[in-house]
Amino acid sequence: MKYILGAYATAPVSDSWQPELQESYLNGIKQIENIRGIEHPFTGQLHAHDDEWFLRNIDPDWSFVFTGVPGVMERLAKDGTFGIASDVESGRTAGIDFYRQMHAAVIKLNGHLGRKAVETIQLHTSPNRTASPSSSDALKRSLEEIVSWDWDGAGLVIEHCDAFVEGLKPEKGFLTLEEEIESILAVNQQCGSNLGLSINWGRSALETRSIEGPLEHLRIAREAGLLRGLMFSGISDCDTPYGVWRDTHMPPAEIFPGGHFANGSLLTRDQIALSLEVAEWQRLDFIGAKIGVRPQALDGPTRVAYNRDCLAALDLLISGR
Repeated sequence: MKYILGAYATAPVSDSWQPELQESYLNGIKQIENIRGIEHPFTGQLHAHDDEWFLRNIDPDWSFVFTGVPGVMERLAKDGTFGIASDVESGRTAGIDFYRQMHAAVIKLNGHLGRKAVETIQLHTSPNRTASPSSSDALKRSLEEIVSWDWDGAGLVIEHCDAFVEGLKPEKGFLTLEEEIESILAVNQQCGSNLGLSINWGRSALETRSIEGPLEHLRIAREAGLLRGLMFSGISDCDTPYGVWRDTHMPPAEIFPGGHFANGSLLTRDQIALSLEVAEWQRLDFIGAKIGVRPQALDGPTRVAYNRDCLAALDLLISGR
C-alpha cells in the first residue's frame, strides 16, 4: 500500500523562503518508500514561491492531490465573503477564479511531467459562516461551472472541513456535510459529473468535538456513494503544544514503541483502524496523512521521521498487525 502525504504541513518553518532548506527536507521525504505522491498546497500559482524550483525538486514519479485550503484561508483573511459557496456574488466569483488559477497550475504540472500526474482536486466550501452567508444553492452554481472545465484526468472532490455549529467556535465554519452532499448529488445528476468527497479525520473530529464524528462522516459519505479519499490528521481535547480542538494536524498517538508520535492525540491505533474499516479503504482513490509537528524548531530529519512513522503506522493497521 502506498499513500498520499501532506508533506507541506511538516516542512521547516523559516521567516523567509529558503530553497536549500526546503530542498533538503523534500529530499528526505523522497526516501520514504511507501508514498506514491503528495498533497500539494495551492495558493494562487503552482508553487507559492518558485514554480521552477518546485518542478526541479519533486519526484517525477509522484502522483498529486491538490488542496486549495492554504490559498482559501489567505483570501478569507482579506475578504470574508470569499468562496464557491458564498451568497455574496463577488465572493463566489472570486472563489471560481481561484480554482481557475488552480486549473492552470494542474495543466502546467502535467505538461512538465508529460503525463496526467494530478489525480485529485480538493475543493472547499468557504466562506466561514460566522463572517458571511453561504448556501448549497451558491455551491451548486459554482460547481456546475467548475466541472465543465477539462481537468486533464483529475477527479474533483469536496474536502469536508469543520462546518459552522451553533455555540461552537469553528476554525473553518464551512458548509455542513449534508449540504455538500446535496450539492454534489444535484450537480452530478445535472452535469453527468463524478464529484465526490474526501474526509480529514481531524477536521471531522473538530467539528463534532468527538472521536465518533469522523466515523459518522465517513459512513454518511460512503452510503451516499461519494467517498473518494481519507486523510489522517490528529487533534486533541486537552492542553498540548498542538492546542485544544485546533486544526493543527497533530500526529497520531503512539502506535509502536520508539516512533515519533504525539501524547494526547485522539487519533489512536483503534480510531485509525475503525476509520479504515468504516471507509472501506480498499475502494478509495487515496488514503494518506497530513501532520504538523511541534516544536517549530525541529530539524528537517526529525520532521521527515514523523511522517515516516505515521505512514508506517498506517501500514501496520492496514495489514492487521
